[in-house]
Amino acid sequence: MEMNEYIRKRRKSLKLTTEQVAKYIGVSSPTVTRWETGEIKNIKNDKVLKLATILEIDPMLLIGWEQQEEYQRNDKLKPILGYARAGYDLFAEEQLLGYEEVSDAEINKGDYFLQVKGDSMTGSHIFDGSKVYVKSQSYVNSGEIGVVIINGDEATIKKVIKQKDLLILEATNPDYENRYFTAQEVAELPVSIIGKVISCKIEF
Repeated sequence: MEMNEYIRKRRKSLKLTTEQVAKYIGVSSPTVTRWETGEIKNIKNDKVLKLATILEIDPMLLIGWEQQEEYQRNDKLKPILGYARAGYDLFAEEQLLGYEEVSDAEINKGDYFLQVKGDSMTGSHIFDGSKVYVKSQSYVNSGEIGVVIINGDEATIKKVIKQKDLLILEATNPDYENRYFTAQEVAELPVSIIGKVISCKIEF
């Protein structure tokens, strides 16, 4: 099955409209339609992560076939899908950085890695240059660490605190301030959770 056909069938099986998918990802409905018809064949990695989250699938299923072949040769390889900021004001990178090998016990726990830039999460032992292992999902429980996309293109790693009508992205390095978003801002910017941080790998 071609990738565009898979996207269309998966969306319909979840009873999602193209408008719902487009709003979550931060693109137009015609763009989603062009993905499904195959008119657009290469989807940028930051959009792949959000598309995989809303379709509840492994993001590698939506990446180019040549990259998938490398991935499929070794099921212990997980893709490093660009950078995310343990801090603020860094746009999500749109590139495949390579692969990271995981253990048998880790294979089904996560879907991909992100390379960390910044030091706002050092209190959680997430350091600049480390790699976080992420499970694609559109929610995290309050107090868990998530990968969050702000305004469609800024990717950040933060502890997510949920209060009534308020979402707080909490830094665990006291040198950084938290960010606060009202329910209206979450919907309109939007502020979207695209994954849960499962673990962090630090290279010395």
